[in-house]
Amino acid sequence: MTQTLTLESVQVRAVSIPLKRPIVAAVGTFKEWALVLVDVRTKEGIVGSAYLEPYRPRSIAAIKHSIEDLGDLFKGQQLAPLDIYDASMRSLHTVGREGITLIAMAGLDMAIWDALAKAANMPLATLLGGSPGPLRAYNTNGLWRIPLEKLGDEAAALVAEGDYAGVKLRLGRPSIKDDIQAIANVREAVGEDVHIMTDFNQCLPFGEALLRLHGLDDQGLYWFEEPIVYDNIEACAQLAREVKTPIQIGENIYGPREFYKAVVAHAADMYMPDLMRIGGVTGWMRSAAIAGAAGLPLSSHLYPEVSAHLLRANETADWIESRDWGNPILAEPFEIKDSKIIVPDRPGNGIAWDEAAVKKYAI
Repeated sequence: MTQTLTLESVQVRAVSIPLKRPIVAAVGTFKEWALVLVDVRTKEGIVGSAYLEPYRPRSIAAIKHSIEDLGDLFKGQQLAPLDIYDASMRSLHTVGREGITLIAMAGLDMAIWDALAKAANMPLATLLGGSPGPLRAYNTNGLWRIPLEKLGDEAAALVAEGDYAGVKLRLGRPSIKDDIQAIANVREAVGEDVHIMTDFNQCLPFGEALLRLHGLDDQGLYWFEEPIVYDNIEACAQLAREVKTPIQIGENIYGPREFYKAVVAHAADMYMPDLMRIGGVTGWMRSAAIAGAAGLPLSSHLYPEVSAHLLRANETADWIESRDWGNPILAEPFEIKDSKIIVPDRPGNGIAWDEAAVKKYAI
């Protein structure tokens, strides 16, 4: 019988980890990557762990306060993630169910699900009705807006890190000629059998996106990700209708209801929810059911550890976005082998802190 758990306290910490390859993208340049660590402690002694990726270190204080506030709200209550999710959403009606408020709830939700899986002595994927095992992964650890002449060597190195069958290239350079050259340099380095996913990080105005994507439509790319601002759903839908290469969006969609609106509007051909914005494990599973019913391929955005469990329990799982930015603080990073991330057969979501590293990178 699964053990009933009672929330006792929530611990929130933050770290900043130097990046092996700095992020140089339309959203900004990052030489370090901040993580907010969330530990839900129960009266029964089981601890559930998760993390958030806040992008901007200046937002950490607000996120931390919001998580602690939610922890106080549910202190002494049974860890029932669906009940806590719904109660959290109701509590957010007056301040909004997007942004930091939903992000905080997502961090708490992920940690609660980890605690429940540990109490059941099974991997999270198994608790959700799936099983541990492999998932195909692409490497997103590089190919930012670096000089064109450096792209080939970096692409080859990224493939070699795990014999990857896919890599992500950031586009939206000053001209379409530059984007075409970037694709050519990567293709020459990785060969015809490696998939190239591309990401514009919302950098194009709609008119420019129409011209640019039509001009790149014969390049054999796996997808065009977020060519325009994410909440212009009507324009996203027009791009999806007109362009042959699949349009991928989802990382900036807040919650299952907004996810549903995008799917109904045919805003994209593929979706990639972000655990922090979609509402944690609960928000992801509700959104994944919508994608599954519509037959839409579902990939992940960041959070490879928890996302891997969720994709193993979803019917239209496509790719997992593999990145190693959080590995330095993990006791056992997930294995990458033959272009696949391996969901381990151990209780919970597989996240355990290397406390010495957490102390080293603490902020």
